[in-house]
Amino acid sequence: MIKVSETAKQRVITLMQEEGYDAKTDYVRVGVKSGGCSGLSYELRFDKQLDESDKVFEDNSVRIIVDKKSFLYLIGTTLEYSGGLNGKGFVFNNPNAQRTCGCGESFSL
Repeated sequence: MIKVSETAKQRVITLMQEEGYDAKTDYVRVGVKSGGCSGLSYELRFDKQLDESDKVFEDNSVRIIVDKKSFLYLIGTTLEYSGGLNGKGFVFNNPNAQRTCGCGESFSL
């Protein structure tokens, strides 16, 4: 399961509308790929289609899809949005990450 904070929900809905997506029918695709300064990095994009191996979740009225491989790295993660003075953007609070980089965009297990 992947959770979505209230601030992330509001930002996701706004961005989806700006990019021509509908939060009620389309998805936020969350994934993990090799790279980044800690070994693995997060991916976040909008999608209209499901792949055969996708896992589908809904939390806080946000529909999330995760590919099977990424799901193992993301179990229990909360997607948050920070708009404060220290930076702006989506933040992944991942309880599985043993080490993260300073920017929060990559991690290792």
